[in-house]
Amino acid sequence: MEKELVIKSSVGEVEIALLENGRLVEIHKQKNNDNSTVGDIFLASVKKLMPSLNASFMDIGHRKDAFLHYTDLGPQIKSVVKYTKAVMNGQYNQPLLDGFDLEPDNPKTGKIDQVFSKNDHVLVQVLKEPISTKGPRLSCELALAGRYLVLTPFSNIVAVSKKISSSEERKRLKVLVESIKPKNFGIIVRTAAEGKKVADLHHDIKELEVKWTSIHTQLLQKKNPDKVLSEIDKTSTILRDILNDNFNRITVDSRELYLSIKDYLNSIEPDKVKILQQYKGSRMIFDHYDINRQIKASFGKTFTMSSGAYVVIEHTEAMHVVDVNSGPKMIKREQEEAAMSVNLEAAEEIARQLRLRDIGGLIVIDFIDMRNSENKVSLYNKMRDFMSGDRAQHTILPLSKFGLMQVTRQRTRPEVHIDTSEVCYTCNGTGKVNASILILDNIERDIDYILQSRPKSKIKIQCNPFIYAYLRSGLPSIQMKWLLKTKKWISLTSNTSYHLNEYKFFDESDDEIRFS
Repeated sequence: MEKELVIKSSVGEVEIALLENGRLVEIHKQKNNDNSTVGDIFLASVKKLMPSLNASFMDIGHRKDAFLHYTDLGPQIKSVVKYTKAVMNGQYNQPLLDGFDLEPDNPKTGKIDQVFSKNDHVLVQVLKEPISTKGPRLSCELALAGRYLVLTPFSNIVAVSKKISSSEERKRLKVLVESIKPKNFGIIVRTAAEGKKVADLHHDIKELEVKWTSIHTQLLQKKNPDKVLSEIDKTSTILRDILNDNFNRITVDSRELYLSIKDYLNSIEPDKVKILQQYKGSRMIFDHYDINRQIKASFGKTFTMSSGAYVVIEHTEAMHVVDVNSGPKMIKREQEEAAMSVNLEAAEEIARQLRLRDIGGLIVIDFIDMRNSENKVSLYNKMRDFMSGDRAQHTILPLSKFGLMQVTRQRTRPEVHIDTSEVCYTCNGTGKVNASILILDNIERDIDYILQSRPKSKIKIQCNPFIYAYLRSGLPSIQMKWLLKTKKWISLTSNTSYHLNEYKFFDESDDEIRFS
């Protein structure tokens, strides 16, 4: 599979498109003035305890208070609170955790007011961006992500990604990491670490230690809620998380961003610098790679597939509902075979749409009914395959007895929504236009007005091709009747960009005659 990353830079915003075999599968937007992103670490203050919710609202220095539930505290919360207080009070001055005594794990069934008091300070990490009226969701299970490893402070656990299937490779990586990990830091080995040497992993750990040292330095200086560590920008995050051998090209239209990405690639994977290129074409980069057309075609309520079948995506307060329909253009064949064919095509498109729109929460899919149980199982397995490339955590359930498939997908940021509708250029969104039968009256009224106000002017009318043909047809034509009536020849030209009722007057200098 060919993968391409196309990056468009504009004033105040960067747009990132991920293409797989030329098809748009992910679109990301990053504004340069974003206040927070997932992964940022803050010094937070407890603003309000909510025992009834077993949660607290936290001040992280933003307009909206953030939400922290007891289940997101993590087993090491006592150590996090102790460390935060010790560093802020100047009682712990070592940058790493070699001399720090870890506290016992926090029970899973405790209460929030047993852990925090009002105005307590603690390190937190943004788990989900603000969505609608909700503020950011926080976690106290801190994690610093690198290219191959994730560093988890106040823990000594080493875990290996389940996506590394080889048991020998998993064992090798675990032994390697245990031998080089810093004291009182846990490590999660990412899928990208498969086959990597100890030098690569050790370099990754050193870079993450520098980040932790930066947090320690910030804590020494901070007294009020504020950010202490920024996650890398969206472009670099995507490169870090998904860059692999399947990537064929990364194209950027900004020289500044090109140099920035080049430096980042040199630091994480120098061999990939050769696939980076700067776009210098005359067209907009998203037009050149057909991305704008794909966006317009993909973000409507209804998406029509190549076979003629179509998918309808509806959003409700509680869930997203997806309806699969065969459409009128489907080739006639045996019902079960046709239903299976449409459902497989729809499943692939739905998996792409979930990634493209970043739809989260509960999704219910109403596939076309099938009677064969083997086909139902096959559709379920295919849906799992189609969604295997989705980086968001998700769960897929088999078809229910009503023919519905339920999918849950992790929601970390607001759903991507692009308005594909435009205001009608004829009625300007009112839903009404002047009766076409009146257009001739309107034109003749304007001709009379122009001849009265500027009798020596030569008049030319530019109009829609249908009106042009109507005015010139017949013997005598309407144009000839105007000559007999006004003693002036009124020229006619057609313009295909004009809507049916649109027309304009021009003088001999081709200047438009406007009516004040």
